[in-house]
Amino acid sequence: MSKPAVKALEGCEDSLPDVMMRVVSELHDVVYLIERIEPMLAHAHEDAELAAADRIKVLQGIDLAVQKTRGIAEFIDTMTAGIPKTQLVDIATALNLVTLADMKASLSRGQMRHGHSQPLTQDAGDLEFF
Repeated sequence: MSKPAVKALEGCEDSLPDVMMRVVSELHDVVYLIERIEPMLAHAHEDAELAAADRIKVLQGIDLAVQKTRGIAEFIDTMTAGIPKTQLVDIATALNLVTLADMKASLSRGQMRHGHSQPLTQDAGDLEFF
């Protein structure tokens, strides 16, 4: 039995600055999620599989990922300030490439998410295996 085809989004024209700010919000969410991992690795027991030098490299990589993601978000945020709200863009094709339902909803027109995708005060919810 085959899966039903995903209906293509049509007519998703939206203000470019609004779309860009939704992307910025998603990038900040990625930063938040990565930063939640960092303390767990930093305080791993010494008998962990990673040697101390390897653990330092992993932590540096995580820190770099946070800095780069935050930098991209700041770049887009600042650049977006100069784009007129009247500048429209069709996001239908781009949205069809997004596989995470929550992300697709937050990037869609009028679906702005408040807060992070996985706040610390709530359970993570369903687990998706891939």
